[in-house]
Amino acid sequence: MKQSPQSLSGLLPFVKPYRTQIGLAGFFLLMAACTTLLFPWVLKHLIDQGLTSGVDADELGGLFFQLFLVAAALAFFSAARFYTVSWLGERITTDLRNKVYGHVLHQSPAFFETTQSGEVLSRLTSDTTLIQTVVGSSFSMGLRNLVMGAGAIVMLVWTNPVLMLQVTAVLVVVIFPSVYLGRRVRKLSRASQDRVADASALASEVLNAIPVVQSYTAEQREAAVFTQSTQHALTTAIRRIRARSVLVGFIILMSSAALLWGLYMGTLSVKAGTTTAGELGQVVVYVILLASAFAVLGEVYGDMLRAAGATERLMELLNTHSDIASPAQPRPAPWPAQGCELTFQDVTFHYPSRPDRASLAGLNGTVPAGHTVAIVGPSGAGKTTLFGLLMRFYDPQSGKILVDGIPIQDLSLKDLREHTGIVPQEPVVFSGTVRDNIRYGKPEASHDEVVHAAQAAFAEEFILQLPQGYDTYLGDRGVRLSGGQRQRIAIARAILKNPPLLLLDEATSALDAQSERMVQAALETASRGRTTLVIAHRLATVQRAHDIWVMDHGQLVERGTHAELLAQGGLYASLAALQFNAK
Repeated sequence: MKQSPQSLSGLLPFVKPYRTQIGLAGFFLLMAACTTLLFPWVLKHLIDQGLTSGVDADELGGLFFQLFLVAAALAFFSAARFYTVSWLGERITTDLRNKVYGHVLHQSPAFFETTQSGEVLSRLTSDTTLIQTVVGSSFSMGLRNLVMGAGAIVMLVWTNPVLMLQVTAVLVVVIFPSVYLGRRVRKLSRASQDRVADASALASEVLNAIPVVQSYTAEQREAAVFTQSTQHALTTAIRRIRARSVLVGFIILMSSAALLWGLYMGTLSVKAGTTTAGELGQVVVYVILLASAFAVLGEVYGDMLRAAGATERLMELLNTHSDIASPAQPRPAPWPAQGCELTFQDVTFHYPSRPDRASLAGLNGTVPAGHTVAIVGPSGAGKTTLFGLLMRFYDPQSGKILVDGIPIQDLSLKDLREHTGIVPQEPVVFSGTVRDNIRYGKPEASHDEVVHAAQAAFAEEFILQLPQGYDTYLGDRGVRLSGGQRQRIAIARAILKNPPLLLLDEATSALDAQSERMVQAALETASRGRTTLVIAHRLATVQRAHDIWVMDHGQLVERGTHAELLAQGGLYASLAALQFNAK
């Protein structure tokens, strides 16, 4: 995207819903500018009539009262403008932040392979704050000063056209250098925001892995890396500040020169008798308004340049479209309560970050409805990848996956994922209560349903020992729970969802022997009457499966029951020998 103030046009869809409020803010802004321009005209009459002519105290008081009325009107319209514009800034920024966040949540995992979550958070916070500053403050100040500047020029042309021509010549000198300096400020503003986002991404990654960092005593090393990153951001920010300071200083200097030139020429006119003292005062105030307007416009222009860079970064996120999307006209799937049939037809898949290595290569197989299939094999065989394809986190480069004869690409993502339950190898617990975490996949579930799911996952015993039971707040990523407890919360969540398709990725990996036996029994109960795929490294947990698929290097190399695979003497037999003999 081209870096320029025109990038702010990306905000138009967020501005349009508030046309009425924008019109009201524009009216207050215009009235505030007009009352400001009216002040010098009233001041002229006060000087010429009240100070140079013989007027009594009542007439003089009336003239000052007129000035007070102008000041009161200015105060009212300025306060109304501030409120409406600030409200717009907060509202538009909130809408923008919500839109970006909601859009990012719908991106496929391929997006997060190349985009760090810390960078996304930086755009949601720092960049939207910059936009809020412009929309809720700087932009209206710029418009107000633009109107005042234009009005001051009109009044100067009307009252003293010769002087206005001279002042205009000085202001022209201001414009062209300001444009050049503004371009440099814009580029440095975007670079500065990128460096801050890099530092935020680095901090987010390290803080999410703080136990690992501390276990390797890498605190100082990570702090040094972060310091180096923030130093890069500081260096770029200082260059931006230096360029903007030159821009602001230049505008103020030249505006002051215009003011002094106007005052000098006006003084000569008064001495020559061609101008009254009131007219001189009026001209001086108008020149001050014009000069200050240009100075403020220079500040606002710098803010707009920074906001333009922020808008570009946010629009980049909004213009990113996931390759994984629901079809325009999705087909309904039957989703029978007893489970669905899964069919894999020559499925081949490469991860976007590893295009030269196939994670699945020509996979073929069928899982009958209501059956439990265990998927085993060495690390990197493609087991978890298979689950990712079933959830449509990715699409295969070739081949098809069918659910009851319907390709999953023909189903809506919502329909597919609502009818699929998954317990990942690394359980995810959110920073809410136990109850909220268990009913994450079924928010409308009753308390009794939550309790039943917890009991089925053998989780109620430790839940009732927590300070507030089901209402206990679990903290960031469930830090108040052990690994096995988090696993059982995740299992209870899947049981409560009660999907016709259940995916278990090492669902008992974090449990001790006693808990594993209890949860294994619960999972066997939960898998009855539905189609279940189980990834397991410990072969003792899958012996009762209807079928066992043995995968290696992305291919299905063996399949059968536990006894049949042992009799074949292949890969499964060798894995079983290693595990059972080790015991």
